[in-house]
Amino acid sequence: MPIVINLDVMLAKRKMRSNELAERLGITTANLSILKTGKAKAIRFSTLEAICRELNCQPGDIMEYVNE
Repeated sequence: MPIVINLDVMLAKRKMRSNELAERLGITTANLSILKTGKAKAIRFSTLEAICRELNCQPGDIMEYVNE
């Protein structure tokens, strides 16, 4: 898939663990893991908004298009 998820990079930059972000977002760590590994087929805008709010970033910091 040409969409790459850079959530691990943003978590490292913010010195935050996945379980802390999942707790702040109100989602399970399993669902966050699916998103982090790029296995998610979709993401709700409300979830993307919450991630950006908690990590103080833009959607483009988390997702990237890479031409295969």
